[in-house]
Amino acid sequence: MPVFVLGMACPPAALVAQDAFEIAVYGAGTAPRKAWELETHFNYIARGTTAFDGPVAPSERQFHLALELTRGLTDHWEVTAYLLSAYRPGPGVEYAGWRLRSRVRAPESWRLPVDLGIAAELEFSPAAYDETTTGLEIRPILEKRIGRVQLQLNPVIERVLASTAGEAEWEVEPSGRLGVAVSKRVALSVEYYGKTGLLGSALPASQQVHQLYPGVDVRLGDEFELNVGVGFGTTAAGNRLVLKSRLEVPLRP
Repeated sequence: MPVFVLGMACPPAALVAQDAFEIAVYGAGTAPRKAWELETHFNYIARGTTAFDGPVAPSERQFHLALELTRGLTDHWEVTAYLLSAYRPGPGVEYAGWRLRSRVRAPESWRLPVDLGIAAELEFSPAAYDETTTGLEIRPILEKRIGRVQLQLNPVIERVLASTAGEAEWEVEPSGRLGVAVSKRVALSVEYYGKTGLLGSALPASQQVHQLYPGVDVRLGDEFELNVGVGFGTTAAGNRLVLKSRLEVPLRP
């Protein structure tokens, strides 16, 4: 998976902050056939919510860790399993859920003007970390490189399958990434993540989530890839200051 990228009619309670475990915009690439990849996401919410929202715990001062193991099944198809954990003041370290994902991409032989892919993910979370305890995410992926510049877009929709709020709707969660390669090993980027409402019905602007993450991607040696960034929320509806990191490691047989 390339890391160098240059790169609604329900109550407002149906929407909460953008996923703070896996903070990443997807590229269209998949793991090579029969290859294993390990990816870790380690994030800290410096400024977030400070009171319980039903069973959902305050997000401020939480540390989140996601371990992601990927297997390339074919040249154009991969599957991934996630294990999530978290630290929050009081309870300490806790189990925070698990996920399963399948991602496919269009073959190069199609000669499309943009690289295309799509991912589907099942998500399972304790109520303390997400009021959507079971969800289905559908993530179309569009990617385009122009010289040193690369653009990635993920117009995500997510279906609430089980929730402590009793809702079962499609949520709109767009994300994107723009960056510039400044050398063979370093790229500067800005990422956007949002939650704008339910499919067909946008929330008022003050109740939407919009977050920007300036960051840097660094290739460490020939195989390890590191991304670090700082996220700023533009509304009080989501987390307002988040530190995030992602490390990708290919696993040799």
